[in-house]
Amino acid sequence: IGNTVLHILVLQPNKTFACHMYSLILSYDRNKEGPGSLELIPNNEGLSPFKLAGVEGNTVMFQYLMQKRKQNLWSFGPLTTVLYDITEIDSWAEDQSFLELIVSTKKREARQILDLTPVKELVSLKWNMYGRPYFCFLALFYILYMVCFTMCCVYRPLKPRMGNRTSSRDNTVYVQKMLQESYVAYEDELRLVGELITVIGAVVILVLEIPDILRVGAAKYFGQTILGGPFHIIVITYACMILVTMVMRLTSTTGEVVPMSFALVLGWCNVMYFARGFQMLGPFTIMIQKMIFGDLMRFCWLMAVVILGFASAFYIIFQTENPENLGQFYNYPMSLFTTFELFLTIIDGPANYDVDLPFMYSVVYFAFAIIATLLMLNLLIAMMGDTHWRVAHEQDELWRAQVVATTVMLERKLPRCLWPRSGICGREFGLGDRWYLRIEDRVDPNKHKMMRYTEAFKAQDRDNYDKGSEKLETNRDTLCKKELSALSLSRSTSRTSSHRGWEILRRNT
Repeated sequence: IGNTVLHILVLQPNKTFACHMYSLILSYDRNKEGPGSLELIPNNEGLSPFKLAGVEGNTVMFQYLMQKRKQNLWSFGPLTTVLYDITEIDSWAEDQSFLELIVSTKKREARQILDLTPVKELVSLKWNMYGRPYFCFLALFYILYMVCFTMCCVYRPLKPRMGNRTSSRDNTVYVQKMLQESYVAYEDELRLVGELITVIGAVVILVLEIPDILRVGAAKYFGQTILGGPFHIIVITYACMILVTMVMRLTSTTGEVVPMSFALVLGWCNVMYFARGFQMLGPFTIMIQKMIFGDLMRFCWLMAVVILGFASAFYIIFQTENPENLGQFYNYPMSLFTTFELFLTIIDGPANYDVDLPFMYSVVYFAFAIIATLLMLNLLIAMMGDTHWRVAHEQDELWRAQVVATTVMLERKLPRCLWPRSGICGREFGLGDRWYLRIEDRVDPNKHKMMRYTEAFKAQDRDNYDKGSEKLETNRDTLCKKELSALSLSRSTSRTSSHRGWEILRRNT
């Protein structure tokens, strides 16, 4: 019951009352330390009161709980060294990481905790010491891997076509080799080494990604933008395309160019994932993801309807015409592709002025240009501009959340020998087996004095202004004289109060 009440207090809107009641309930806890403590008992979702405060974005309760956990090590004048308990914060030995919970929640208030002590210092320590070097090395390794795969695709086994052409539009001169013919020369053996590296890399990607999908859940793993959800879809699809290409090569099945081309596009697009390691480029990846999976997905439904309608009309109009004079609409698939190019203004309206064109072509193309170019493209630009404005206001905290998510990901993937635990064990200071983060804080007492004097000056000037305003409103008949006298009085009193304030500052200095 006590643990349930603690979880309820974390969700209370009255933060001050919740903190007092929280402290009162813990004062009656018999097992204040150890696994039997009320603060360490999780709810049905596996969240302790401390983790629940982070997920809900309750910064007041989080700071209150951190103040209860800190230990003052020593202080000398304005310098103070504090040990913060990071037992539940550090993701090193946690199955359900506090940092991962914060970046995966949809509440913006939760991301503000990443800028509070000691979370900010812990993330900075992990990222600077281990996260950034490992992430940069991983980015370089992936780019070299993609260069190897691209070279294997460029020099794939082809042979000249021996059969006759069946159509005047057929311009195929090379075809795919059979498996027995693909690995004969020395160059083929070099390509085989690159292909083996590519296949092994695809298998490693699947082995690393599938356990996280089972642990977190597919909806949360692929749906969270900060966690890199769309990039996880891209890299898994890329690995599957590599395996499909391998099967088609081993069975000598024609058409391997389809999965191979998909893999090339997806593999190189995944390089954008590594931009999150840089503060200048990280927010732009978030912006691209939100535009593609938000604005562009909704716009594509409208675009598909317009293209289907006008492509069908263009095909019907040119169905009785000679395709050699205007071949952009000679069949229905080509009509769809040509209409798509017209929609994006990649090409101009196709026309052959040496022959007579149907009258309805001009009418339909006029309507298509108005709807597609002037209306819908400007609508897409406006939607993307709104998304850019919203993301630009959150780019700093979004980048910090990306850094946290990347740090937690690397910490889970890498062996323990390459990523030691951050912080100091409490046994060194007689504080048990808990782990602490040592933070030095500097308190400047003169800063608080200056703030008090500034507020005093503001209050005096405000009183002088109010008195002057009352005198101005007493007599409307003599407004000009009263205004001049009030302004002169305000200047003299303000000068006197400011002089008195500066005398106080000089004496204290």
